[in-house]
Amino acid sequence: MHSLTDVEVQALTLRAEDIRESIIKMLVEAGSGHTAGPLDMTDIFTALYFRILRHNPRHPAWAERDRVILSNGHIVPGLYATLAHAGYFSVSELKTLRKFGSRLQGHPHRESLPGLETTSGPLGCGLSQAIGMALMDRLENHKPDRYFYCLMSDGELDEGQNWESFLLLNKYKLTKVIPIIDRNTIQIDGYTEDILPLESLKDKLESFNFHVIEIDGHNFRDIVRAVGAAKSSMDKPTVIIAHTIPSKGVPTFEGDYRWHGKAPSDAEGKVALRELRSMRGKVQYD
Repeated sequence: MHSLTDVEVQALTLRAEDIRESIIKMLVEAGSGHTAGPLDMTDIFTALYFRILRHNPRHPAWAERDRVILSNGHIVPGLYATLAHAGYFSVSELKTLRKFGSRLQGHPHRESLPGLETTSGPLGCGLSQAIGMALMDRLENHKPDRYFYCLMSDGELDEGQNWESFLLLNKYKLTKVIPIIDRNTIQIDGYTEDILPLESLKDKLESFNFHVIEIDGHNFRDIVRAVGAAKSSMDKPTVIIAHTIPSKGVPTFEGDYRWHGKAPSDAEGKVALRELRSMRGKVQYD
């Protein structure tokens, strides 16, 4: 996986901005849902679906595809918007988020929409699901270089099942499973370090015998490099800690935990779209 050129970074940035606009519009239309997580994970979603993954939107069930397991299912508006922009279904369908009869419910349902690999809602289950998929792949001696990307929130690490899963992941040396933790430092009741402190998260994970890579979750070069390093690790699994800004892209919302679980009003949505558009195409290259 070669380093990104400035042109490629610019293209990914513009794509992510389109996706963030769609997230705001769909949340305003729905009148409910989560704002902070979908916005702060947009760059991760964009890097995966427009750069990293083996996938085919025209054939979502392609047997050799990589898998994206969304453990923190409440941020699914970000995944829905990314899938739509990647061509899995029409962008116009995003307006049906959380409506009766919609395929786009508040938490993902695997059989309702192409591109969804799991049903999620209760936190803490995704890594177990990814491990199960990878173990089955190993038992079946699956030939293609398939990877299982498990997207997780830092708040869900309050759930003990995750730490049992980390133990199992290391026991079986499942290097094809790549957990990516959204370290945005918030959860629905406040800031993670006030509710149940996680730091030093890197030290904790290294004590479980993982390679741990910390990145800026909004830097496309960081994201691509980290995934490349994780794929190169043959001796033990890698966990990526992606440091993100809650509600990234909307300065009025950024960093405020209260946006974890609420949607913008019409007026707030207009402010958010104006702020997103004011930053259109402005990229800092490292």
